[in-house]
Amino acid sequence: MARQRQKRGSEPTLKFSKINLWFAVGGLATIGLGYYLLAQGSITLAPVLLVLGYVVLLPLAIIL
Repeated sequence: MARQRQKRGSEPTLKFSKINLWFAVGGLATIGLGYYLLAQGSITLAPVLLVLGYVVLLPLAIIL
């Protein structure tokens, strides 16, 4: 049987919109605030902000 080739136009593409930009900005701001608080000695809020930024917001900026 012959293989069917996909057309180049049918490949999925990533389209970044404003929502992606806002999630990325929010993630970077959250990570920056987390590192700032970590430098100030906050051992409770800083890790929560860092995990939120790295595990939730930045992946959402890529996926959505």
